[in-house]
Amino acid sequence: MKYRSVFDIIGPIMIGPSSSHTAGAARIGRVARSLFGREPKWAAISFYGSFAKTFKGHGTDVAIIGGLLDFDTFDERIKTSLEIADQKGMKVTFTEEEAITDHPNTARVIIGDDQGQLELVGISIGGGKIEITELNGFELKLSGNHPAILVVHNDRFGAIAAVANVLAKYAINIGHMNVARKEKGKLALMTIEVDQNIDTAVLDELKTLPNILQVTKIAD
Repeated sequence: MKYRSVFDIIGPIMIGPSSSHTAGAARIGRVARSLFGREPKWAAISFYGSFAKTFKGHGTDVAIIGGLLDFDTFDERIKTSLEIADQKGMKVTFTEEEAITDHPNTARVIIGDDQGQLELVGISIGGGKIEITELNGFELKLSGNHPAILVVHNDRFGAIAAVANVLAKYAINIGHMNVARKEKGKLALMTIEVDQNIDTAVLDELKTLPNILQVTKIAD
């Protein structure tokens, strides 16, 4: 494995004790919050593998809720995130799952409110780095390390090219792109990681394209 900096090895600035169990969990929660677009009213968290065995001792529970509250990995409020969530009226449940997953540090996060809900699966791969592997039933690979655009669209000819053309128009370079669909000709999801933050004007133009149903941005 190649490391770009010392922080890839020791992890980001964070509230301890573990980069994989704490910082990674906080980032999974924060990505869920970013995709949901607002603070959820309730959260159901399922932990698998090592997460399930050690989440209380390693602070994985407070970290992932801190992320849902939009706290960064170094935010001191993470330590009291469960109390803060309770004060805000957020209902939180944790489940220790026995099912075997592909990665030992796996969490399934389901959050919602009166307007809707979101479900994602995230894994903490070490050094505070994460991958989102599932979103609302779509398989994907989202690192959370770069600005990204998630585009829900009808699975139609030309939809992907139209999105790429808009990004090219604004000189936005695509670092990684993945397309997933549940069924041919039905809903599909584009996951596009880019090299720079995306202006609102870009998102607005993407939303006007044919067959594009929803556009969501994740900032770096």
